[in-house]
Amino acid sequence: MPLAQILVIDDDPQICDMLCLHLQHMGYAAEFALTLNAGMVKLFSGAFDVVFLDVLLPDGDGLKAIPEIKTAPGSPEIIIFTAAGNPNGAELAIKSGAWDYVEKPLRVKELILLLTRTMQYRGAKTERRLRTSFKRIGILGSSPEIQSSIDLAAEAASSEESVLITGQTGAGKELFAQAIHENSRRSGKPFVVLDCTAIPSTLAASILFGHQKGSFTGADKHHTGVIKQADGGALFLDEVGELPLDIQAGLLRVLQERRFRPVGSTEEVSSDFRLLSASNRNLAQMVETGRFREDLYFRLKSLEIPLPPLKVRAKDTLEIALIHLRQLSETYGAGTKGVSPEFCEALLSYDWPGNVRELLFAIERAMVSSGNDPVLFPKHLPTNIRVKLARSSVGRGYAGETSERAVTPRPAQLPSLKEYRNSMIDEAEKNYLRQLVSLTGGSMRESCRISGLSQSRLYHLLKIHKLPRPKAD
Repeated sequence: MPLAQILVIDDDPQICDMLCLHLQHMGYAAEFALTLNAGMVKLFSGAFDVVFLDVLLPDGDGLKAIPEIKTAPGSPEIIIFTAAGNPNGAELAIKSGAWDYVEKPLRVKELILLLTRTMQYRGAKTERRLRTSFKRIGILGSSPEIQSSIDLAAEAASSEESVLITGQTGAGKELFAQAIHENSRRSGKPFVVLDCTAIPSTLAASILFGHQKGSFTGADKHHTGVIKQADGGALFLDEVGELPLDIQAGLLRVLQERRFRPVGSTEEVSSDFRLLSASNRNLAQMVETGRFREDLYFRLKSLEIPLPPLKVRAKDTLEIALIHLRQLSETYGAGTKGVSPEFCEALLSYDWPGNVRELLFAIERAMVSSGNDPVLFPKHLPTNIRVKLARSSVGRGYAGETSERAVTPRPAQLPSLKEYRNSMIDEAEKNYLRQLVSLTGGSMRESCRISGLSQSRLYHLLKIHKLPRPKAD
C-alpha cells in the first residue's frame, strides 16, 4: 500500500524540517515548500493526501488559497496551522473546506491524532465512492468541485433526510434533486416538482395542500395538492425561499406531523413524502431579516448540498460542451462538428453567470448558427457572450495598464499580461486536446476532422503538451 503523501507549506525552514521529520517517523511520505507558489507547483505536479498550510506566507494568504488547493490532483485535505490564529480566520478556513484549523506549536500527540482521523476519513470516503453506484441522471463534469457535491448527493440518496440544495440559477439544482430521488429507495414513486416563484400568494395553500369543491370562488372541483401527490415519493420545492411566511408555517407543521387539512376540508389527510428543496438565495440571511422562518430553515437543511458555479469548474466546461455537442448532433441527425481552439478558449474565458444552463444553450445556439460549417468558431456563439468577452478583454488590458502605472508597481509574483494570457491559452489548448483525443477514442482521422488541424500540426501540438498521440487509422 503506498505511503500517504503529506505536503507542508510554511516559510519557516526549522518548522518544516521538524514537522517533516515527525511525519516520516510516523510512516508518511513528507516534503515541504517555503512559499505558496512553490507549494502550488508541488501540489499540481503530484497527488498529496494532506496539506499543512500556514496562513502568513511571503507571497500570499494561505486561507485564500484553500479553494485552489482543493482542486489539485488527489483533492487533498487541508489543515491550517498558524501562529497568528483568530476566530475569523478559523471560520473562513472551515467554510472554505479546510479539515481543521490549529495553532502552533503542534504537539506530537495532537499531530498523530489529527492525521489518524484525517486519513480514516479519506479512506472511508474512497471506499464509499467505490461502493456507491450513483446514477448521475444527466449530471455532467468530473472536477473535484462537482464530485464533492455528487458525494453529498449519494449520501443523501441513502437516507430519508430533508435536503436543501443551494447554488446559483442554472447550476443544476433540480437535476441533483431528481438524481437523489432516482437513487433512493423511493425511486419509481412520484417525483413532484413545484416552482415556488410561480405560486400566486392567494393560491399557495391550495396548490400545496389541495382544496375541496366550493371552498372558495372558482373552486368548482376537488383539487389534490402537491403534498398529497408526492405521497410515497418526493416533493421538490424549487426556490423555497419564495414561499410566503404564512405558508411556511403550514409547511413546517406538515413536516412535523405528516398530516394536513386541505382548504375547505374538516378532515385531515396524511402524506408520506420526502422533502427536497432548493434555493439560489441566502436563506440564513433571510432568517436574520425575518423573511424566512428559522425553525423551517433548520428542518429543510438536515443535509445541505452546495453546488459550485460553473466559473470555478473550468475543468468541466469543455467536457460538458463536447458531450452536449455530441448529443445535439444525434438529435439533429447531423455529423459531429469540430471545435476550434479559439472556440474552446472563448468557453474557458467566459464567466457563465447562467452556469450549466447557459452553457448548454450557448452550445445549441452555436450549432444552429453554424449551419453547414464543419467547425465551430467563437463567431457562432450568442452575441451577448461575444460582446461580454470583447468588453472584458479590453477592460483587462486598460485596467492593468492603469493600475501598474498610476497606482502601484506590479507584484513580483504576478506575471505580465502577455505571459498570463499565453499561459491561459496553453492551458485551454491542452485541455481541448485532451478532450479531443478522449472524444474520438484516440482516432487520428477523427481528431483531425473535428479539430480542423492537419495531422502534422496535431502531432506537433500533442508533443508540445506531452500528450499521447492518437492511433493511426
